[in-house]
Formats: sequence, C-alpha cells, structure tokens
Amino acid sequence: MKIVFATNNENKIKEIQSMLPNNITIVSLESIGCFEEIPETAASIEGNAIMKANYITENYGYDCFADDTGLEIEALNNEPGVFSARYAGEQRSSEDNINKVLHLLNNENNRNAQFKTVICLNFKGKQQLFTGIAKGNITTVKIGTGGFGYDPIFQPKGHQETFAELSIQTKNQISHRGKATQLLINFLSTTI
Repeated sequence: MKIVFATNNENKIKEIQSMLPNNITIVSLESIGCFEEIPETAASIEGNAIMKANYITENYGYDCFADDTGLEIEALNNEPGVFSARYAGEQRSSEDNINKVLHLLNNENNRNAQFKTVICLNFKGKQQLFTGIAKGNITTVKIGTGGFGYDPIFQPKGHQETFAELSIQTKNQISHRGKATQLLINFLSTTI
C-alpha cells in the first residue's frame, strides 16, 4: 500500500517511514507533483492537520495523511503551540525558535511542557484523527545533536536525555509523533 504524507519535511518522512511496516510506503508531495506551500492557517493543531490533508485530497485526489505538531509550555500559556514552527518569525529557524524559548524561560522555575501531534488521515472517503502527547520539561541549555526542531531542549518524562540525544528507535517509542503514528499504523493495519 502506498499513501501520501502531506509534508515537505524530510526528517518527519524518515521518522515515520522507519516505523511503518514493509507493506506501507510513504509517497512524498514531490512524487505527486505538489510543490506549493500547503496552507497552515488554522487556530489549532488539529485544524492544521485537517487543512493539510484536505488540501491534498481535494486538489490531487489522493488518500493521504498529514500531521501538525506543537510544543506547549506551561509557563508560556501553552505557547508556542500552533505557532511552533514560526515562533521566532517567518524564517522558521529551529535555532531562533529554541533561543526564544530559552530566553523567555530564563528565570522561570516551571519548565513543564508537552509535545502534541495530531495526524489527520483521509482514507477511502473517511477522515480519522490520531493524537499523540509526550510530556516532559524544557532544559536550560541545548543538549544533543540528533532529531530536529525543539528536540535539543525537550527532556521527555522518565528520561535523563533530551529527544536530540535519543536514538530514532527510542524516540519513536516515546514521542508524540511516534504515539500518533502507532495509532495510524494500527488503524491502517486493520483496513488493508
């Protein structure tokens, strides 16, 4: 089975493809001739995932799935949330986003945070949502070189390492995206 993943983020594609069984293959946006920027203007993480999946289904006619992820930090009123990718500006720089978070939390003791991923699947004319949450806290400095996005400053609950220090296999078992993807896999496995 082949299914379109509505993202241009190569890191996300690798992460999710590594979790999928051999009988499910991700097709990239590039492969279907989609080179435009898909709108992400919804007010919620769920809304953005739905918007991206619907864009591909409506404009290209494919069954597909799309995800949206946000980092929600307790002391920042759950910011950056839906604005996680652009928190420090439209340049979408992970480095700038991380620096902004560390600056805003500089004198803050409450460093509780969670990552939330919502995957929207448009499949055989029906829509399904799968949600994964990883709780943890924000470190005071960047640690680790793996992963992407906010991974160097997010320490998942029950671990001494940040997401950026964990192997992709370990991260996939405990991460927000890993949990949402497992729900997606479970659903697809019962329908193929």
